Amino acid sequence: MTTLHDFSATSIDGIERQLADYKGNVVLVVNTASQCGFTPQYGGLEKLYEQYADRGLVVLGFPCDQFGHQEPGTEDEIATFCESSFGVTFPMFSKVEVNGKDAHPMYQWLKNEQKGMLGGAIKWNFTKFLVDPEGNVVKRYGSTTTPESIAPDIEELLPE
Repeated sequence: MTTLHDFSATSIDGIERQLADYKGNVVLVVNTASQCGFTPQYGGLEKLYEQYADRGLVVLGFPCDQFGHQEPGTEDEIATFCESSFGVTFPMFSKVEVNGKDAHPMYQWLKNEQKGMLGGAIKWNFTKFLVDPEGNVVKRYGSTTTPESIAPDIEELLPE
């Protein structure tokens, strides 16, 4: 059975990362964008990360430019923006595609595990997938779901 831990992705600083490194953690995977109406969610995601990192939460940000060309920058520009505008310290990755034939394999799997309203396709930036410590997708949230509102679901998966 495939889990999140079977995939790898390139970090925003160009290093290939095995997602198996997050085995045992609750993971929130989010496709992000710097020029979107939902961009302020970076602040809420960082708050969740700071609040629950000690208990095992990891937020993984995957910039994507497939929706309204709202992530036009380079990896360096994205990293600088996230850090200076929202104090982001959670892991960020290189730009990926989340829909279509060139979608990152992890996103192909995530969408298959939790279909969503469009039969699998991701509708917009800041779609979130909650993954349990074993690497299984537990829940999918749309762009309008705020990070703060996900906290109870995260708490259910974290150790006491």
